Amino acid sequence: MKRSAEIAALEERLGHRFKDPERLRRALTHSSMSSPGREDNQRLEFLGDRVLGLVMAEALLGSDRRASEGQLAPRFNALVRKEACAEVARDVDLGAALKLGRSEMMSGGRRKMALLGDAMEAVIAAVYLDSGFDSAKALILRLWADRIDRVEDDARDPKTSLQEWAQARGMPPPQYVEVSRSGPDHAPVFTIESRLATGESAQATAGAKRKAEQQAAAALLAVVNGD
Repeated sequence: MKRSAEIAALEERLGHRFKDPERLRRALTHSSMSSPGREDNQRLEFLGDRVLGLVMAEALLGSDRRASEGQLAPRFNALVRKEACAEVARDVDLGAALKLGRSEMMSGGRRKMALLGDAMEAVIAAVYLDSGFDSAKALILRLWADRIDRVEDDARDPKTSLQEWAQARGMPPPQYVEVSRSGPDHAPVFTIESRLATGESAQATAGAKRKAEQQAAAALLAVVNGD
């Protein structure tokens, strides 16, 4: 396969030059572009998720030899969850190189968290198949370096902290209620209210439901802690 300027630019941002650039092209191909002669990235996504998980588990064990499984698990989840993969994809502008069908392109597919996260996992698999585990590991550790450094803070997101606060006081877990949704389908805006059984509540608005939930949880923590 001839290496296009777009593929070459993405390789430079990734820091990996493919022996077979067709692997990268497949990793960038969404199912909306699949056809009998064109494979999409779903199988690569499946493999990349497992490679990412192994690299992160190994990295966490090596970075904190005293941490218990209970401490490592939330850190691991923070590093491999779809949102983290999508953030890394945005860092390398993966969306600009995605191969999307017309409907996905028109609905803002290049910015969608799920599509970006899936494509990032597929790219990891493509590197693994192209050059082996060590190359995939090097890619992951390079792109996730800052997140690994701050993972302990990321693992304790506001929702986790609020739930722990409630449990420590013998209360049921907080509830998260979608108060409203506005905006077009490709760029919705959510308003979420977090509620405790004792009646305290707080609201937040964001472009992703999970982010709105986190912000609402943070706002409610500030209320109950008197901040």
